[in-house]
Amino acid sequence: LAATVFVTDADSAPPALTRAVYRVVQEALTNVMKHAPGARADVDVRARPGDGVDLAVRNALTTGTSGVPGSGNGIVGMRERCEALDGTFSASVEDGRFVVRAHLPWERPAP
Repeated sequence: LAATVFVTDADSAPPALTRAVYRVVQEALTNVMKHAPGARADVDVRARPGDGVDLAVRNALTTGTSGVPGSGNGIVGMRERCEALDGTFSASVEDGRFVVRAHLPWERPAP
């Protein structure tokens, strides 16, 4: 899998947020390998301390598959992980590319 990864300002992210971002990106890249073998993936993670993290994983659409069976739970699991942290998730085709997007809010300290 060839990937370009761009990450900004994530150093001070809370651990739960960091784990969620990691797992969503991991699953999105797994889906690229299963459903678009040979496609390049672009990963963009932009953190805004105190506000949240926006991430996008993009890959070209292909006609083949890897032959590795999927459980069908990848997108569902990414959505559930985001919603558990009051975030948002989408997966769609945009301009001939499959795009996974998520916004995860920054954990705010208790008052």
